[in-house]
Amino acid sequence: MSRITPVPREVAPPDVQAAYDQHVANYPGSRITNMKATLGRSLLSFQVYMQWYPLYEQVKEILGNRLAYLYAHAISQGSNCPLCTTFFRRIMIDNGEKPEDLLLSPHEQLLVDFGSEIARNKGEVSDVLFDPVQALYTDAQLVVLVAFAGQMIATNVFNNVLEVEIDPYLFPYLPLTTSSAT
Repeated sequence: MSRITPVPREVAPPDVQAAYDQHVANYPGSRITNMKATLGRSLLSFQVYMQWYPLYEQVKEILGNRLAYLYAHAISQGSNCPLCTTFFRRIMIDNGEKPEDLLLSPHEQLLVDFGSEIARNKGEVSDVLFDPVQALYTDAQLVVLVAFAGQMIATNVFNNVLEVEIDPYLFPYLPLTTSSAT
């Protein structure tokens, strides 16, 4: 059970209702999830966290759609965030992928490892991993990729600390088993 009850649109203050409506209008196919409705308790917090969307669009421009969602999934998994990991599992599965049996090119594996290491090591990335990533991307692109990782981790932390419940629409995408290995 979530530590803080989400605020559904119908009981949210008018400014939060307007922010919810604007968000859904700006990002067709999006919805007000448990995380977003929990953020709705603070309009500014909601607005800040929703900046994830334009940043993710920039990441997709740099990496392409597939590598963008793989990168975001790796960060979420590295942060041990069940909600965000499941969200990106949904995207992978809906794109015909098997999350437990991904076929990755060396470039894709490098970015997945990079995102995971950023999350697992609280931002400390070895030169052995950073240098080949830096060789592939401009400084401006690296800033976007690292900023997105930070935003993704912030989202993961928010969901983990408040134990935000996984939305029912994500239930079919939960892994059948969970790993006990660390």
